[in-house]
Amino acid sequence: MAEPRNVWDLHCELGEGPVWVEGALWFVDIKTQKIHRYDPAGGGRRSWDAPEQVGFILPEEGGAFIAGLQSGLHRFNPESGGFDLIAEMEPERPDNRLNDAVADPAGRMWFGTMDNGERDRSGAFYRYERGIVVRTHIEGIAITNGPCVSPDGRILYFVDTLGGTIEAADIHSDGSLGPRRPFVRIDPKEGHPDGPTIDSEGCVWISLYAGWEARRYSPTGKLVDRVRFPVSNITKIAFGGDDLRTVYATTARQLLKPEQIAKQPQIGDLFEFRVDVPGVPCPRVAR
Repeated sequence: MAEPRNVWDLHCELGEGPVWVEGALWFVDIKTQKIHRYDPAGGGRRSWDAPEQVGFILPEEGGAFIAGLQSGLHRFNPESGGFDLIAEMEPERPDNRLNDAVADPAGRMWFGTMDNGERDRSGAFYRYERGIVVRTHIEGIAITNGPCVSPDGRILYFVDTLGGTIEAADIHSDGSLGPRRPFVRIDPKEGHPDGPTIDSEGCVWISLYAGWEARRYSPTGKLVDRVRFPVSNITKIAFGGDDLRTVYATTARQLLKPEQIAKQPQIGDLFEFRVDVPGVPCPRVAR
């Protein structure tokens, strides 16, 4: 079993959305409205302020990034630190926010919305393709997480965190989705499924919130590996390094009481561990 190592003690309230881009790891702290960049080779660490809660950041063609702020999709320029609105999301639901996203091999971006209070089943998944946002039929979820996409770009995996389920749907050539189907269900006593990530063998890694571990499931839904952490709330992992075999994990301390944090003082920090099977490179969102 791999042994996670703490690489940045930044105490995130809600660390999320790690993604490896050109030799560095990018991720967010949703609740403190921060974007972080970690350069493991040079040891560089840099942070930017976001104007709203920021659920994810993904690289876009042309060198910019797309950030999922509470109000919608924005183009983020790291050089200036500026944010430009691309598309407003769900203005009729002011209590919703964007939470997690992935780019598929075709350059489409898949992302979800959720109730900021984590109760109402007001969240849904969307597809963003070359400036156009399309709502999918996957909806009625309180806390959306993921999605992630199979290496061949043909299957979308998505998470209902409060429901404890990871489901799948086929991605058709036109970007539409087939019917949703069960993939894995996790007993809430073992933790709550958070962000999913895919590896080069098509196995799905699921981070467990309040579960102290990340799990690896085969394409058939069989549990084949697990990595235990010294902290309880694992939110998402990303594959990085030159060989894409160094795994980075974000964690969160939101809603924990001081006495709970005292028992796991590394909660909210960034971790890394090594694996045998590499991940897949992160595609850039098509522009």
